[in-house]
Amino acid sequence: MTAAAPTDADLIAAHAAGDPHAFNELVRRHRDRMWAVALRTVRDPEEAADALQDAFISAFRAASDFRAESQVTTWLHRIVVNACLDRVRRRQARPTVPLPDTSHQEPAVPRDSVSERETRLVIKDALDQLPEEQRVPIVLVDVEGYSVAETAQMLGIAQGTVKSRCARGRAKLAKLLGHLRNPSNEGDVPTHESKHGEGR
Repeated sequence: MTAAAPTDADLIAAHAAGDPHAFNELVRRHRDRMWAVALRTVRDPEEAADALQDAFISAFRAASDFRAESQVTTWLHRIVVNACLDRVRRRQARPTVPLPDTSHQEPAVPRDSVSERETRLVIKDALDQLPEEQRVPIVLVDVEGYSVAETAQMLGIAQGTVKSRCARGRAKLAKLLGHLRNPSNEGDVPTHESKHGEGR
């Protein structure tokens, strides 16, 4: 009978106790999800990679301070989100102009795949138009599936603030994405859209 795999909390404790492999295992378990959050938060692959590296370095150093008052994944997400927001704020202080995309050769793909890709890009662009304070809670709650309480803990704000920011962000998304639901009436916003995510 094989021994049960160590929990995330076990790995944090082992790392704090000096186990040289424990933190690497923790990173291996959660790197993909943390990367997805970083990419959606900063919206730039290079910035996301740098933010994720910063976050894991911070987590490595702060592991001995982990008090198990929350899930390890919540703790990691909070560090990742904070690292991302730091980079976003630094980037806003030093605005840059993105280089134009000069690649015009795209692989031939079925029309359905093109349509799905276009829809994803439209949704991504709509998220990008939200202010940071609304986009980040929506990514955590609606995209990553965290509860309002967990999101509030990650961001260091009240649960009511998470709810109100999500509500304002969803209202803006409803207007920006209304044409996806009503192609013949692009100016109309579905009346039931505001009910999305109630009670979360």
